[in-house]
Amino acid sequence: MRSYIYLLGLTFACLCFAAETQSDEVFTIARLKYGGGGDWYSNPSSLPNLMNFLAARTGIEAADEEAVVEPAGEELFAWPVVYMNGHGNVSFSREDAGNLRRYLTSGGFLFADDNYGMDKSFRREIKKVFPDKDLLLLPKDHPVFSAVFPLSDGLPKIHEHDGEPSAAYGIFHDGRLVVFYSFQADLGDGWEDKSVHNDPDTLRNEALKMGANVVSYALTH
Repeated sequence: MRSYIYLLGLTFACLCFAAETQSDEVFTIARLKYGGGGDWYSNPSSLPNLMNFLAARTGIEAADEEAVVEPAGEELFAWPVVYMNGHGNVSFSREDAGNLRRYLTSGGFLFADDNYGMDKSFRREIKKVFPDKDLLLLPKDHPVFSAVFPLSDGLPKIHEHDGEPSAAYGIFHDGRLVVFYSFQADLGDGWEDKSVHNDPDTLRNEALKMGANVVSYALTH
């Protein structure tokens, strides 16, 4: 029953948000190809693995491959969830920022995942998109952490870097969470093929559950 409810939520979200439906009629996460020189393409196996997990564990009919979208393009509006990550610099032009703001305030959702090194530039550039809003720390009891899989400890921490705890931040528009930002967590690393980082299955499973929670929350709120 729960999987059926989420599938209905996905269908409703896609129909209401996109002017034209995705051509393959299945849910696809779009990766944001941003400027600035950062490796927007990092963790290449992560999104396909996350979408396979969504299909297997939530009932969402998901694609096998990600889409790629640029922040200033009109095709941005065809995808209900856009994901970005990387280690390096992020840069949004004025056109990028304006289009991203229109996308997010008209129903879109940005899932930003710091892959260790993106934090400073992401915080700077997201201010261009929402100069009037701040990234707010999300408490562990926020519904995004239990959308499908209850994660009582909040955002999982997959890799250690600075010895800092993982933290999830959000930006809200008219009461709706439109940006989810995972910091010091390395979720994308946890979604990658096991051979890439040799993370234990328990950590990889926690990372996939968190990704599924964020996507499912985005599609039903």
